Amino acid sequence: MKVYRRLLAYAKPYRKFIFPFFIFTLIAVFFSIFQFALIIPLLNFLFDNETSGNAQKFAHAPSFSLSGEFFKNFFYFQVYRLKTINPRYALYLIASLIVAAVILTNIFRYLAQRCLVNTRTLLVKRIREAIFHKVNHLHMGYFTKEHKGDLLSRMNSDVFEIEAVACNSIEVMFKEPYVMIGYFIALFTISFKLTLFTLIIIPISAIAIASVTRRLRKEATDAQASIGRLLTIIDETLMGMRIIRAFNATNFVVDRFSKENDFYRRASLQGFNKRELAPAFSEASGVFVVACILVFGGSLVLKNQATGTGLQASAFIAFIAIFSQVIRPAKSMVVALANIQRGEAAGRRIIEVLDTPIEVDDLPGAVTLDTFQESIEFDEVNFSYNEQPVLQNISFSIQKGKTVALVGPSGVGKSTIADLIPRFYDVKAGQVLIDGKDVRQYTMESLRSHMSFVTQEIILFNDTVFNNIALGKPDASMEEVIRAATIANAHEFIMHTEDGYQTIIGDRGIRLSGGQRQRLSIARAVFKDPSILILDEATSALDTESEKQVQDALNKLMAGRTTLVIAHRLSTIKEADEIIVLHDGKIVERGNHYDLIQIEESTYRRLTSLQKIA
Repeated sequence: MKVYRRLLAYAKPYRKFIFPFFIFTLIAVFFSIFQFALIIPLLNFLFDNETSGNAQKFAHAPSFSLSGEFFKNFFYFQVYRLKTINPRYALYLIASLIVAAVILTNIFRYLAQRCLVNTRTLLVKRIREAIFHKVNHLHMGYFTKEHKGDLLSRMNSDVFEIEAVACNSIEVMFKEPYVMIGYFIALFTISFKLTLFTLIIIPISAIAIASVTRRLRKEATDAQASIGRLLTIIDETLMGMRIIRAFNATNFVVDRFSKENDFYRRASLQGFNKRELAPAFSEASGVFVVACILVFGGSLVLKNQATGTGLQASAFIAFIAIFSQVIRPAKSMVVALANIQRGEAAGRRIIEVLDTPIEVDDLPGAVTLDTFQESIEFDEVNFSYNEQPVLQNISFSIQKGKTVALVGPSGVGKSTIADLIPRFYDVKAGQVLIDGKDVRQYTMESLRSHMSFVTQEIILFNDTVFNNIALGKPDASMEEVIRAATIANAHEFIMHTEDGYQTIIGDRGIRLSGGQRQRLSIARAVFKDPSILILDEATSALDTESEKQVQDALNKLMAGRTTLVIAHRLSTIKEADEIIVLHDGKIVERGNHYDLIQIEESTYRRLTSLQKIA
């Protein structure tokens, strides 16, 4: 239950819902008990005979007192008074009270349910928001370790599980115990001996049910983890459909999905089989308990008929009627305990995300970077992924308005250097400085507000062209967006689309060509009007004609800005102020293009020779 206590904290402040819930529940229980208690006077009235003495006993109104006995006697006085006038009037009174009690029971039960539903919806809303907020603040390395499908499963399936199962179970656990307490108070009032006998029998069946529910947690955990793997397979298949078809891998992918889907089916089936044992045990034990009550209670009725000291038949029938209502909340609690095991597995997976430490965050006392004025400097920077060294003693600087290019084979740390400037990661040793101050001393929001990124992997959203360019600025004007698109050589093709700037571009911009998507991402960077520009393989995936258009747009974007360029196509960086050549995470050469190609057997000269541009 620690998991539930932790999750319930997200419903605070829930006192404004819980207090009226308890009040309405108690009132509903009172009227529910009252409607069954009316069975006793109804039976006594219907089967009373003249020799019973009840008519003489209730011939006069009782003396007033604040006690249950007074109200019971006053009620019987009214019944027998009406009976002397017309027996039907007394019958109408009892029937009317039963109907009124049923109506009031359901009205207050509905009001109690509304209060609890408010808490439930607030809880689920805040859990979803907490997960999404946490995911958006986790360091970038987290997403390289976790499967996207598993994250989607936790944010969707697990939260749905909490809503559909755990919240209902918590609702039952909040409500039904108080309903049962009210019913048992009524049962003790009718017959202390019979109720005590009932309480001795019930725990016997409860022990058997509890042993079943404890076994559900493993199956629920396996099923939720399998959902994450299934979502990963689906996502990868949809994204890589072209490659799957090209390599005739359809059967392989289908077989992989089928195996995982079968595992999920088996885990779900085992959990379902064990979960359904709980209500089956509950039903059987309920019949067993009722049979025992009939035997013991019947003996008390027979004793009353023989000696007058046992239990009246009318009271015994009312006892059975009220006890039948006890079985319903008891069964609900048993089912809820079984479902809690499923919900707890989902809750643990959610808490794992919520408890993941945020490794890159604003430090206490971080200041705002108002303007970028001087330079970006790397000072003896070291970095590693999971103890695997990536960068070793990297030192260089980029003066304001200058362009520095990073060159080298794949995997030498070029993109990592770019990621350290906006603090997507933090250095393990050394410093990254902006205007002489460690980037960790600035707030991340102000730091990143001065930067724009154009990457090889084009990230666009299934939204309008306008919203993709004006990302993060909902109050942008059309003039600003058109100006950015024009600088990026994108305005012309945008106007040829179906709805111009209001055209929906599809998932990841699938309705556009590669060059159009890249120019749209450049327009987004232009719109932000950054001081610092980071270009990571911005033209490597384009054909020659598209590259020319994109490079022209990049040249306009880079004008007057401090730029860090990562490029494999060395023709795009010939005019850089400085080129830094990396190998095995270290700087091995540096200088401009014309100086580096003069060095015999240099790495840069070898790379340029391979690309035939020397």
